[in-house]
Amino acid sequence: MAQLIVRNLDEAVKRKLKRRAEQHGHSMEEEVRDILRDTLKDEGKPEKGLGTQIAERFRGIGLKEPIQELRGFTIEPVKFDE
Repeated sequence: MAQLIVRNLDEAVKRKLKRRAEQHGHSMEEEVRDILRDTLKDEGKPEKGLGTQIAERFRGIGLKEPIQELRGFTIEPVKFDE
């Protein structure tokens, strides 16, 4: 296993890290491992587009049929009467 030493860590950061570790019921060392693991878990995966993210967020909310795809359609701006 590799080792990592972090020098010059602010006392406030150390206190918050210690508090967070206590809340999760483990050591500061384990908390740091969890933070690093969680931060890097999606590294290298292609980012999803905004439309995909929106669709995933609202998936399963009760729509009976899929929303129509608008790709390829020309959208005209709204014209307001003056």
